[in-house]
Amino acid sequence: MTWWDAEFAGDNEAAKKEILALFPDDEPFGTPKPEQLLERVIHIATRPGDLVLDSFAGSGTTGAVAHKMGRRWIMVELGEHCHTHIVPRLRKVIDGEDQGGISKAVNWQGGGGFRYLRLAPSLLKKDQWGNWVINPAYNAEMLAEAMCKHMGFTYAPSQTHYWMHGHSSETDFIYVTTGSLSHDQLRLIGEEVGSERSLLICCKAFMADAEAFPNLTLKKIPRAILGKCEWDHDDYSFSIDLLAETPDDEPLEDQ
Repeated sequence: MTWWDAEFAGDNEAAKKEILALFPDDEPFGTPKPEQLLERVIHIATRPGDLVLDSFAGSGTTGAVAHKMGRRWIMVELGEHCHTHIVPRLRKVIDGEDQGGISKAVNWQGGGGFRYLRLAPSLLKKDQWGNWVINPAYNAEMLAEAMCKHMGFTYAPSQTHYWMHGHSSETDFIYVTTGSLSHDQLRLIGEEVGSERSLLICCKAFMADAEAFPNLTLKKIPRAILGKCEWDHDDYSFSIDLLAETPDDEPLEDQ
């Protein structure tokens, strides 16, 4: 059947009543979708355990219905209703307090959970001359954690070695700094790292021959990030390639 009427899939008025039942003291969300409609769509397109993505989450109906139907879900929302509607709504679903929508049809009694992640500011931005630089919004800790993520390391700052911000193995480490490192500074770090360990150094700049330190790998932060990400695509997609590297001595065009 290609024609879904209100009796089959619900309508906007029914959806508003579902939201009002959850948040009786709040203004009704302007354009919610009925849970019955999302149940039809998710039933057709997925199986239990599948992952459902809603990149414009609105009032959170997709996640609520997917959760009740035994699907995993990801929702993305930049508006304030993430805090006013989505998170409180999903908590009610998990606690079993939400008995509206499709709850009785699927015998929903609560359960499960979710993780709430906040989008960080862009790691890089262009300065007044059009050059890519590290975003001043990042403090040292945020920068170290972000670079570990991008470079494939586990963020685990050492309490004894200032140059151990994370690790990829028991002998391979990463050090992140906004400073410009000289040959003498790198020599001292290399001596402390020793021949049995290796260290990836992500810095603002370095003034040394990278080949002079066999246990050190040197990367300039803006170049290392730009070489791994795609920018300004119409579909907003991105990828992080942990294997492909752009040599530091090759010019990198804005992407």
